[in-house]
Amino acid sequence: MFLAVKWIIICTLIGLFSGTASAFFLVALEWVTLIREHNNWIIWLLPIGGLIIGLGYYYLGQEVVKGNNLLLEEYENPQHTIPLKMAPLVLIGTLITHLFGGSAGREGTAVQMGGAIADQFTNLFKLDNSERKTILILGISAGFASIFGTPLAGALFALEVLYFSKINFKSTVLSFFTAYAAYFTVELCRVKHTHYIIPIVPEITLINLLWTILVSLLFGLAAMLFSRSTHFWQTLFLKTIPFPPLRPFIGGIILAITIYFIGTTKYIGIGIPTIVDAFSTPNNSYDFLIKILFTGFTLGAGFKGGEVTPLFFVGATLGSALSVVVPLPIALLAGMGFVAVFSGATHTPIACTVMGMELFGVESGIFIGTACLIAYFSSGSVGIYQAQIVKGPKYRLYQKMKNKDLELL
Repeated sequence: MFLAVKWIIICTLIGLFSGTASAFFLVALEWVTLIREHNNWIIWLLPIGGLIIGLGYYYLGQEVVKGNNLLLEEYENPQHTIPLKMAPLVLIGTLITHLFGGSAGREGTAVQMGGAIADQFTNLFKLDNSERKTILILGISAGFASIFGTPLAGALFALEVLYFSKINFKSTVLSFFTAYAAYFTVELCRVKHTHYIIPIVPEITLINLLWTILVSLLFGLAAMLFSRSTHFWQTLFLKTIPFPPLRPFIGGIILAITIYFIGTTKYIGIGIPTIVDAFSTPNNSYDFLIKILFTGFTLGAGFKGGEVTPLFFVGATLGSALSVVVPLPIALLAGMGFVAVFSGATHTPIACTVMGMELFGVESGIFIGTACLIAYFSSGSVGIYQAQIVKGPKYRLYQKMKNKDLELL
């Protein structure tokens, strides 16, 4: 009885604190985005913003600079409690990134805040390593559920991204409890999430499923390109600029000049307006590629934020562009791309399928689920989280392919 009460208290507190942090973050993010949109000249200060972020992490947060990867590493091999300062550092860093025009998301920030907040209960309740793993799951679940307004997907994402088979039943139940606690905290704060609609869902026919499989392969390849692009720029900055604070400073100079010459701010920030428009108006065929380039460069240079909302942008705009040649409703294609590219880049097809049904309705579930599964298998073995342990059917498939290649040699 005491054990159950203890975990109910822990879950409620994590949900409450993480949900409150996400609510504040969402409001602040909207505020800084409006400031930038009404003052485009501020983009020229992007190098200064980058330098502030770089110096902040170099002198105050070197132990938390790995971000989401640190959470994954601590789950796999528990060493030290994650410092609480991860939360304010990533919050401030992300707001600076968006204020001055970097291309980034918000999930990474919410997950890191949730993870850092949750891990403080490790010492408070004197938890062992096994219980600490559960705590990290709860932090990720709370952060994801509260930032996107998808509690079911948030709970599943935390479990799936950390590899299902190593997670016990208790963690699963607690993950859902915490996700809903965080979600309802944001709701109580009256912070609204973006709503998307798929008004027309076609019949499930063989030809429609074949088209779904075809576009899903493209979504998987887009996910692969996104992941490899981010890692490429990160490696390049690491090798060419030894002093970490200079990386976002120099990256900011290049980004500001590039934004000026392309003459549009469409590809910076979160990109929610473009994502919403993608459900009704066909996008340019190159929009998703430019977003991949901008986001990979921004995060690779050392700016802060998440990858997931840019993944939504990439998938939705790619699906929208394909509507010109694919005989499926534009909103359905945008919705499938929205979650399928995310599925491929994070190796989480179950969570992404559930997220799609939470956001778009269960009517599109067959198409959404097929897209997420195909993209998951076709996106390669490299995802956006370098510390993620990739197991399950995808891992076994690529191992078989690798072994066959070795046999041919």
